[in-house]
Amino acid sequence: MRRPKPTATDPGINHFDGGQRVAVDGDGPAVHTASLEQPHGARHGARVRQDGPVKILSIQSSVAYGYVGNSAAAFTLQRLGHEVWPVLTVHFSNHTGYGAWRGPLLAPADVAEVIAGIEDRGVLGTADAVLSGYQGDPQVGAVILDAVERVKAANPDAVYCCDPVMGDVGRGLFVREGIPEYMRDVVVPRADIITPNHFELDYLSGRTTTTLGEVLAAVDVVRATGPRHVLVTSVVHGDAEEGTVDVVAVSDEGAWAVTTPLLPITPNGGGDVTAALYLAHLWTTKSPATALERTVSSIFAVLEATLASGSRELELVAAQDVIANPPAGLTSRRLR
Repeated sequence: MRRPKPTATDPGINHFDGGQRVAVDGDGPAVHTASLEQPHGARHGARVRQDGPVKILSIQSSVAYGYVGNSAAAFTLQRLGHEVWPVLTVHFSNHTGYGAWRGPLLAPADVAEVIAGIEDRGVLGTADAVLSGYQGDPQVGAVILDAVERVKAANPDAVYCCDPVMGDVGRGLFVREGIPEYMRDVVVPRADIITPNHFELDYLSGRTTTTLGEVLAAVDVVRATGPRHVLVTSVVHGDAEEGTVDVVAVSDEGAWAVTTPLLPITPNGGGDVTAALYLAHLWTTKSPATALERTVSSIFAVLEATLASGSRELELVAAQDVIANPPAGLTSRRLR
């Protein structure tokens, strides 16, 4: 049965983003041979190293209670056996979805100081990747891009993975004025990997997409600005089976999708976990299709565990085995 075209209030679009993504700082089987050998930086002759654990400089928010930002991404990456250097942009008691929270926003200069301290140790240039999530202030964004530049100057093989958090279907843009344009015009073109949700893809491309063909065309528009790898989460389209949602991965080598049931759950932090998983699996497998399968298998299993527990927070610790060992069963289909 053909599914009706999604609307701006379709609750299913936010499945793998954890539903309503909250501004934590208070503002608000195809052949799996696709390669990460030549990311955006490889235009300058770089080749991605393939040995050992990934060393990731992760610049994101943090909460004492719950799992969003670095509090979600760091554990996820460490459970996969990778080394994470978490740099915090805020440190709150909990995410702002609760309506009340305590704790400081770190000044951009303080965030830069922490990164400079890592550089003082002589290890910044050994980072394989920089990962960023919600950016509530262009000044913080500038610090992140400066860190990316420093890392890549020392290690041209390094990649930058950006989750361009800006909004959701049903909520629209929820970041402060000027941030969406900054993400679209300044940050995304500098990234090698981006992980927007369906709503954010439409914003970045300047299009409205309701079919898989339109989604792929929108991805092509965004990829033309810089990013080589795009993972689009929470894709709901008119040709999908009722009660399902797609996650789509696109690279130079092709495009793939994985379909899952649409779960009645909207915890925060799902997008942060998804971005971390995809970065790690893309690096280690060099295959967007395999990375897509492993990423979706793990986050879907985490969401199932969270739904079963009735918890408002992601069951990352209880479900950690599905992070380390993605369940079999979800396979990608090649779209082109």
